[in-house]
Amino acid sequence: MSNKKSRTGAVRKKGLGKAVGSGGQGRQALEGRGPTPKAEDREYHAKYKEKKARERYEAAKARHAGGAGGAGGGAGGRGNDRGRGAKKDESELVTGRNAVLEALRAKIPATTLYIASRVEMDDRMREILRLATNRNVPVLEIMRPEMDRMLERDTVHQGIVLKVPPMEYAHPLEVLDEVIDRGETPLLVALDGVTDPRNLGAIIRSVAAFGGQGVIVPQRRSAGLNSAAWKTSAGAAARIPVAMASNLTNTLKEFKKQGVFVVGLDGDGDVSLPGLDLADRPLLVVVGSEGKGLSRLVTETCDAVVSIPISSATESLNAGIAASVSLYEIARLRAERAGN
Repeated sequence: MSNKKSRTGAVRKKGLGKAVGSGGQGRQALEGRGPTPKAEDREYHAKYKEKKARERYEAAKARHAGGAGGAGGGAGGRGNDRGRGAKKDESELVTGRNAVLEALRAKIPATTLYIASRVEMDDRMREILRLATNRNVPVLEIMRPEMDRMLERDTVHQGIVLKVPPMEYAHPLEVLDEVIDRGETPLLVALDGVTDPRNLGAIIRSVAAFGGQGVIVPQRRSAGLNSAAWKTSAGAAARIPVAMASNLTNTLKEFKKQGVFVVGLDGDGDVSLPGLDLADRPLLVVVGSEGKGLSRLVTETCDAVVSIPISSATESLNAGIAASVSLYEIARLRAERAGN
């Protein structure tokens, strides 16, 4: 009879159905955790926020469709697609003195105003404090390092941060109706594949500067109205409505039905921007992403595809600059033709 002790690692435990070696112990440690959840099911993941935003948008559409049904839909059935757009999933932080001041002047709902300790006071800061106090917005003084930690790295806040509820988007057709009701000639800008919020902010600022009345962003694959866009817009986002389109191509078609001409910007366009014949008509200008340009379906939907003459040494303009140049030329032509 052998005196060798049996090897514990070679014994198979009853009922476990697996080896008890290091591999078996590793599997036991993981037992019960299950598979890794999908990105859209993890609350901290961007995909989860996107999913929730889509769900809220669809719920808002469904609620409106139910309410509009009793009224017969109105406007040839167009009412079924009305209602408020989607909200972002979380509060936003508006930074910088101009952006915060414009937000308070426009009476955008705000939950908290943060001021850095020993911040330099100027006329803008004094007006910010006055407006916040008059609206009973809580004002908290915090240390600069704490304010830095609230924001993304390298965000320039100038010692002032305003916390606002989730941004709410208008509906594209509602924006158009309001422009027409005011007796103005529509001039709006839509984004196609523009994902940088700073470009969105720059476009909002240009729309405000050159007499436009609104900006449209697609629900998917597009920059949203977040704090970065607010900052770049220098407060213009408080005056210019941003609408969300569940399907950009369908929205463009709806605008065309209302007599609005859809003009796309593309380096290969067959119409030159200077002297644009359609400038004084109701216009929706579509700006594509730098490099990719306009998508195929959007290009096919446009009434005209317009190019901006640039030096051959420059391959393309970014979305913000292209929109600004186009809006300036349209505003110039409108003023010129109105004077004749």
